[in-house]
Amino acid sequence: MYNKNIKLVIAALIVGTAVWQMIEGYIGNGIMLILLASIFVFLYFKNELILLSFLRLRKQDFPGAKKWLDRIKDPESALTTKQQGYYNYLLGIMLSQTNITQAEKYLKKAIKLGLSMNQDLAVAKLNLAGIAMTKRRKREAQNLLTEAKKLDKHGMLKEQITMMKQQMKKI
Repeated sequence: MYNKNIKLVIAALIVGTAVWQMIEGYIGNGIMLILLASIFVFLYFKNELILLSFLRLRKQDFPGAKKWLDRIKDPESALTTKQQGYYNYLLGIMLSQTNITQAEKYLKKAIKLGLSMNQDLAVAKLNLAGIAMTKRRKREAQNLLTEAKKLDKHGMLKEQITMMKQQMKKI
């Protein structure tokens, strides 16, 4: 909703007000204002529109997730680098259902920009492996699958990886 720099300015103003309240003797007000400022600092690092899009995607509501992502007008200037990575990651996952060429472009850009969690990186590489397999690029798909397997520390994608390896043997 707000630009990333405006969020920091609002947080600084609220912290200043909190310090003033504490000096005046209203400790409770100061603590509450510091908690309020921490919300703006949190939203600097985690964009609220991307979080809402993740929630929609979790419910398999692709049009709703797309609607939230479309509200971000200029991702390059409005988002930090990691947020741009997740923006492209979400677009790639949504487009993997319909347009695999565009999905591949977005997923590669997301990996290049960086994703915070290894699990998200593993999902992106698994999707890229599926796209490479669809386009008959077996070597690239195998490399991406092994990378995804290394990144999947908790074994959440084990079933999908084995299924994809079985499909690759048929090619």
